[in-house]
Amino acid sequence: MSTLEDPFRASRLATAVATVACNLFLVLGSLVLSTLGLLVGWLPPRTVWTYTLVRLWARGVLSSGAVRVEAHYDPAIDPAASYVFLANHQSLFDIPAVMVTAPGQVRLVAKRSLFKIPIFGWSMAAGGFIPVDREDRSSARETFASAVGKLRRGTSILLFPEGTRGQGDRLLPFQRGGLLLALKSGLPIVPVGIHGTRAIRATGSLAIHPGTAVVRYGPPIDAAGFGLKRKGALAAEVRRRVAELAGMEAEDAAVAGA
Repeated sequence: MSTLEDPFRASRLATAVATVACNLFLVLGSLVLSTLGLLVGWLPPRTVWTYTLVRLWARGVLSSGAVRVEAHYDPAIDPAASYVFLANHQSLFDIPAVMVTAPGQVRLVAKRSLFKIPIFGWSMAAGGFIPVDREDRSSARETFASAVGKLRRGTSILLFPEGTRGQGDRLLPFQRGGLLLALKSGLPIVPVGIHGTRAIRATGSLAIHPGTAVVRYGPPIDAAGFGLKRKGALAAEVRRRVAELAGMEAEDAAVAGA
């Protein structure tokens, strides 16, 4: 029986090709594009050229892994407006899936350890991405101030409020940062649900299974309408919508520590 006649063998072959091609791109492609990002990062308008390369990197990751992306947008989303995007997190592929589909200019708030990777991390900084160290409160204040500044300059911010990749079908409690950022800036929160990325590459695995990632952008939520006194209600509403968009459950505590 030929490979084309044997779906199981074809699937194994596709996985093997995607695993080799995508992991090579993650090393070599990231190196080349990160180096270019550093070279153009000083050109005006600052960070825009590097951000363009970040989106090119994201497309390269998806293409080399034979990952298709479907994006769905609520009609109320204005590509020219600024938002705080809050998304669930399941896989390495969440970031490229959102980066290629997010409307407008978006900067990611990511763990500080990524910014310490030579060339790659330096390029992230040159692209205007924002490092955060949740163990260091003084660093968290700097992160918050930087994110608010970018929002006021017309850039949207993307956060994964679970703080780490989830392993099951239930959302982890949200960290407070994204909610407070929306309340402080007065900008709407757009809930984002990502589905299918865990099946493409599970946490701790190098194997990449070609497939489809679905990204759904829900209607903006007016965070200012809740206010600080009702941030618990805001967290519950955001989690409910993210879970609904991602096809997950959101029954446990809305915010870490709640």
